Amino acid sequence: MDLRVALIGYGTGGSVFHAPLISSVPGMRLAAVVTGNPERQAAVRERYPDAEVVDGADRLWGTSGEYDLVVVTTPNRQHVPLARTALTAGLPVVLDKPVAASAADARSLAALSAVRGLPVFPFHNRRWDGDFQTARRLIGADALGGVLRFESRFERWRPEVGKSWKESTDPRDAGGILFDLGTHLIDQAVALFGRPATVYAEIDARRPGAAAPDDVFVALSHPGGVRSHLWMSAAAAQLGPRFRVLGGRASYVVSGMDVQEEQLRTGLTPKDPGYGMAPPEAYGLLGTPGDERPEPTSPGAYQDFYASVARALADGTPPQVTLADAITGLEVVEAAARSAADRAVVDLDDQ
Repeated sequence: MDLRVALIGYGTGGSVFHAPLISSVPGMRLAAVVTGNPERQAAVRERYPDAEVVDGADRLWGTSGEYDLVVVTTPNRQHVPLARTALTAGLPVVLDKPVAASAADARSLAALSAVRGLPVFPFHNRRWDGDFQTARRLIGADALGGVLRFESRFERWRPEVGKSWKESTDPRDAGGILFDLGTHLIDQAVALFGRPATVYAEIDARRPGAAAPDDVFVALSHPGGVRSHLWMSAAAAQLGPRFRVLGGRASYVVSGMDVQEEQLRTGLTPKDPGYGMAPPEAYGLLGTPGDERPEPTSPGAYQDFYASVARALADGTPPQVTLADAITGLEVVEAAARSAADRAVVDLDDQ
C-alpha cells in the first residue's frame, strides 16, 4: 500500500519542491494538501485532483489515521509547533529546513521524536544536487588527493530587499540568509567532512534597507585538517564558482546552479526525460592549471530524499538525513553568530 502523505503548505516549498517530488516516488501518494489560500487551493485541485484540499492543519489531527506521513513546509516559526503536533498525533514528519530557529528547539523535538518512536526527517534536499554529488563522488574516489579546502557558494544578485518573513529580525522567524541558504551549505560541508571543530564567521546586512543578514562568510575546520569556506549572499554583483574543491593532486571547480530547482519551477518532474541532467557546457573542470578536463556532472535527484524516507518508514532502513544532522547544522549557525558578534574563532563544542 502506498504511503499516504499530507503536505502542510503550498507556497514555493510545497508547490515547487515537495508535491512534485512526493508524486514522483513509487510507493508514495500525495493524499492531502493543507492551504487556506483560495488560489493555491485551486492550483492543487488542478494539478493533483486526487489529493484532498484541507483549509487548516487542525483538520488533519482528528483524522491522523488516514495518513502515514506529514510534510511541513511553512514559515520557519511554525516548523517545531506543527512537527510536535504531528508527532503527538502519531505521525512521522518531514520538516523543511531549518527544522527549528535554535538548536535547543531542535533537540527538544528530537526528544519528543524518541519518546513517540517516530522519526523526523529534515528536508536537506541539496545533498542531491548534481554538482554536490559530483564533488562527493570525486572525493570518495580520491580523484583530488586529500582535500585541503572546500569552497562552496550560494550567491545571488538581489539588490532590492523583499517583503517577507525571511527578512525578519525576530529570532522566532529564523530569518536572514544564514538560516535560508547557509543551512544548506553547512549541511553539505558536514556531510562530506564531519562535524567541525571550530567556526569563524562574518555576518552583515549590506543592502540598503536590509535588517536581516544578507551577506555571510563562514569558515569551518574539520577533523583531519580540511577547511570549508562557505559564502552566501543576496548582494553579489558577480557570482563566484559554486564549488572549488582543492586537493593535494587536483581540483574540481564548477559554476552555476544545479538544474533541478529551475526545472521544477517550469513544471518538469523526476518522471520526465532529462530531469536533473546538467548540459555539457555546465560541467565543471577537474585537474590542475594547464591540465584540466570537463567532468560530467552526476544526475541531480531530489526525489531520492523521499525514496530514502519511504524506505525508512517501510523497513527501518536508516535515513540518509537525520535530525541529528540538522541539530549539528544549527549548532554551527549559532556558533557562527557568536563568532561574528565576538570577532573570534569559536570552538564548536565549547559553546
